[in-house]
Amino acid sequence: MGRVVSWIVFAAIGAAFVYLGWGYFQPAAREIPTARVEKRDFITTVSSRGELKSAKSVQVTAPRTPDLKIVQLAESGSRIRQGDIVVKFDAAAQEDRLLEEETDLRQVQSEIKQLEAQHSIADQQNEMAVMQSKYNLERAELEAGKQEILSEIEGLKNRIDVGTAAGELGKAEVTVEATDLSQSADLARKKERLQKAIRDRDLSKTYLTSMELRSPVDGVVQIMDNNRAQGSFGTSRPPFQEGDTVWTGAAIAQIPDLGSLEAEFHIGEIDRGRVNQGQEVRLKVDAVPDARLEGEITWLSPIAALVFNTIPPGKSFPALANIRKLDDRLRPGMRVTAEVIVERLPGVIVIPAKASFQIDGKPTVFVKEGQTFRPQPIEVQARSGNEIVVSSGLEEGAEIALENPGIGES
Repeated sequence: MGRVVSWIVFAAIGAAFVYLGWGYFQPAAREIPTARVEKRDFITTVSSRGELKSAKSVQVTAPRTPDLKIVQLAESGSRIRQGDIVVKFDAAAQEDRLLEEETDLRQVQSEIKQLEAQHSIADQQNEMAVMQSKYNLERAELEAGKQEILSEIEGLKNRIDVGTAAGELGKAEVTVEATDLSQSADLARKKERLQKAIRDRDLSKTYLTSMELRSPVDGVVQIMDNNRAQGSFGTSRPPFQEGDTVWTGAAIAQIPDLGSLEAEFHIGEIDRGRVNQGQEVRLKVDAVPDARLEGEITWLSPIAALVFNTIPPGKSFPALANIRKLDDRLRPGMRVTAEVIVERLPGVIVIPAKASFQIDGKPTVFVKEGQTFRPQPIEVQARSGNEIVVSSGLEEGAEIALENPGIGES
């Protein structure tokens, strides 16, 4: 009897070990990821990449001044206020030029005074010569009037003297006229030199006042590329920097108006028919990821532009969108993602697209009930990207599987 009891105990212990071992080596139940069914607005968007740009900007260009060398330059990307210095040039060459021009001007003024003094002396001499000639003529005429009481020879001599005196007077008067003409011409030439010297002096003053270029508006400085600088192979030209020599009219900096920032992007040819001016746009800025910006399309080109990053080249339509509420951190040139809202369905049932499976040719979801899943056919109203709008078959708040639990597969 005791042996039988022992065998029964050993058998029970063995069965227990077998049961525990079987449970230990059985694979764990697969965890099925789930999601909650939401009821919210569903939007269909068209996405595009672009960048921020300023609708208004002021360009700072080099003045029409020779020998320009940058000695001070605002930092690219820095904020600047109206009246602040953007670029400053070396003024030493212009100061030397102004000194030379002022010296030339004083020299011409001195020459004119000297010439006027010489003219005054010459005029006095000519006046004396005319007066002497008139006196001689009158005296000769007086002597000739004594002919009745003088011999015939003396009378003839006196008449000759009258002719000579008249000739001397005429010569003196011609000399006066010629001198006046010569003096007028000399003085006119000197005055032309004087006017040129004044213009040169004033121009040098203008050059000197253009050594500092100040910002006409508030904004952010963007230093332009120096197109005459030598860049490395395969790289763009370097921007202007202190020490560079600048040519007349060179575009040195640009100051965009931050209050006029807008997004520039392109709409693909396949989406052009769904996008229109006035549609709402959501913008995400790469450099400011926490900024959520909104606006609307203000311009959409009716003409396609070629895109050469594909073979064969594709087509896209340039577009602009305003920004309703600007962020102080935004800068022109920042890359953005633009999502144009082309359709909006308010208050609909929305699920992830990967929660829908084809079962017996019908879209089906798996609704979690306790520890199991129940297949539930659904009606799909719309689809966009990674989301589906369900018109019937589901209620808000239901928990559905994101992977097929293997129920009802066909």
